Amino acid sequence: MSGEARREEVLDAWSRLHGGIDPRQSSWVRNWVLASHACARPLVRLGVTANTITVVGAVVTAVAFAVTFAGRGWFPVAALIVLIAALLDGVDGALAAQTGSATQWGRVLDTMADRCSDLFLAGIVVMAGAPTWLGVGLAVLTLLLEGTRSTAQAAGMTGPGTVTVWERPSRVILAVIASVWAAAAWWWGLSDDATRTWLTVIAGIGVLLAATGLIQLLVAVARQTRDRPA
Repeated sequence: MSGEARREEVLDAWSRLHGGIDPRQSSWVRNWVLASHACARPLVRLGVTANTITVVGAVVTAVAFAVTFAGRGWFPVAALIVLIAALLDGVDGALAAQTGSATQWGRVLDTMADRCSDLFLAGIVVMAGAPTWLGVGLAVLTLLLEGTRSTAQAAGMTGPGTVTVWERPSRVILAVIASVWAAAAWWWGLSDDATRTWLTVIAGIGVLLAATGLIQLLVAVARQTRDRPA
């Protein structure tokens, strides 16, 4: 099988596991899926389990948040750790798919780990210099989005409903941008007021994306569940 055919097979398999949603409609999601499966292959040979990677991914995100307390000079390290954690977040699902070891407990564990990671990512944006109220807004909107998705799936919706503008790649990118900017501002010697202004803009964009993603999901959920009997 050629490399291109293998990539298409991976994308098709992901689509089947996520209610027919095509990852190709988002370049971020597409690349995320392909990178995760590529990283999962050597772990399969080592016998690493998907649940282990799920827990490690959440712990690594917590470590990234903890690193931000060391000062703005450490924010590039935090950004790198966030990217590693983000990759692990996709690897656990790829591991489960490649080994055929997906379980209901694995889904529950993955959801818990993801929500913890979402909170840590919002915390990193605040530690970078964004106003606390914007960080809280990011966290609340993200939890509302994912809570709506989970409730809709329990009510019979198939898959994630739709791929919104506020999926995990967007959340990770926002935290990385905030971290890099905090470090750059420290390196350039910008004032705290200037740093906070830019971080307010960055976090504000994140809130707008989160609100837009929630609306996108609500529309998709309404279409799929409106006529379903209770």
